[in-house]
Amino acid sequence: MDILAKLLDDKLAFTEISYSIETAEKIANSNKIPIMICSEILKENEPFKHSWDVTSDSIAAYIASLLGSKLLIATDVDGIYTKDPSLSGAELISNIDVNELLTFEESSIDLSLPALLIEYGLDCYVVNGEYPERVLSILNQNLDDSFNCTFINVLNRNK
Repeated sequence: MDILAKLLDDKLAFTEISYSIETAEKIANSNKIPIMICSEILKENEPFKHSWDVTSDSIAAYIASLLGSKLLIATDVDGIYTKDPSLSGAELISNIDVNELLTFEESSIDLSLPALLIEYGLDCYVVNGEYPERVLSILNQNLDDSFNCTFINVLNRNK
């Protein structure tokens, strides 16, 4: 993940690498986008037990909790489906309560994320990152009922 962060930063003029929460906040305040290299933060705090159930989704939730920010997971599918989206009859879930998500054995997010959303009190959007306009719509809060994404609701409130 550190290597990918550095490669991404090399390609974008409006980003800057950050190794700490404090530096990320300074970068954001300077109108650049911080790209977090989280390995040192994770080594110092060890917020997760080592498991294949923890991926960048859970790490993003942890960092969002430290920053007090919102959480958006960009993935390669539109959001969370009723079953594997490659199967016939799979339907996109536009809004799901995190407690219901805890019962899923598999989805487009890692298995640890729902419990972490509860622990950190974070709502979360899951969106297809192959469509930058969808990501920007969420960031700008320009959503309508036909929007392709999933909102994971932690505190039982509506979008």
